[in-house]
Amino acid sequence: MTTFIPPSGATPYATFEGGASWRAIPDAELIDAYKRYGAILLRGFGMDLVGFRDLTQRLCSSAVFNESPSREVIDAEQNIQTVNIGVEAFPLHPELSREPWKPDICFFWCMQPPTRGGETTVCDGVEIVRQLPPPVRDQFASRQLRYRQIATPAECAYWLGSAEPDDAALANPPAACPYSFERINGKVLRSFFMPVFHKPMFTDEPAFGNFLLFGRYLNGIRVFPTFENGELVSDELLGQVKAVSDQLETPVAWREGDVLILDNTRFMHGRRPVTDTAERRIATYFGYVHFAELDARQRNAPWRSASFRPPGALKTAT
Repeated sequence: MTTFIPPSGATPYATFEGGASWRAIPDAELIDAYKRYGAILLRGFGMDLVGFRDLTQRLCSSAVFNESPSREVIDAEQNIQTVNIGVEAFPLHPELSREPWKPDICFFWCMQPPTRGGETTVCDGVEIVRQLPPPVRDQFASRQLRYRQIATPAECAYWLGSAEPDDAALANPPAACPYSFERINGKVLRSFFMPVFHKPMFTDEPAFGNFLLFGRYLNGIRVFPTFENGELVSDELLGQVKAVSDQLETPVAWREGDVLILDNTRFMHGRRPVTDTAERRIATYFGYVHFAELDARQRNAPWRSASFRPPGALKTAT
């Protein structure tokens, strides 16, 4: 028999525990818990690779491949990889928030738990906004973030039809292209914009979930992203977000077979320092849910198609 435990003050995720098989959980019950709470832990079901693959296919219409280094591909056909196999702690972030095609959902499957350290951490972006001091909320509420970087010739060819686009092509990207383009000092730059506080897929409350914490506190980069006008997000302002998120961040003490499912439009995740990489083995899958609630523009975004193959970035599969 499966036991359902709703989130509590100290545990921001719901838990389905025990039972002979996770497959006994009705689809409607699993999806309802996902929509309502945004984070689910499946524990005690003896998950294996076949089961993990089936679970991801049960909820997703297509997958997103994370091209970040230091990952091992476990199942190339289904886009199942390990997490980054390094040892450093990771600040909170939504998966692939540095790209316009941030996935809807994240799955983490614990194949082998570490004896100590290496906990994955989770944080509800809605709760961050709720608990920010009002003056900080006010400074962020109407602002956008600009993600600007050099566009490679392959990216220009993919989105604009030419590896060396002229100024007319830069000024008139196709409607489905998520970027705006400009030429500065002979280099083509691509940019996309997202609100600092965005609307998650299944709640009307605003959430904080972007690349700011990861870029600033791990990569040491202050210009990716910036505010929409190129203004830097000050260390003082971002530090107040970090202070709130540090208080809310909750570690998941892994047990073998655990599966953590996160709404990537609402929750951020990170990790504590890894003591022994030989012990810790966590698999991941990132994708787009088949029950997504989208407007027409989002629904027709090219990256939600299983045939989407942008150059040098990611690949998708059904």
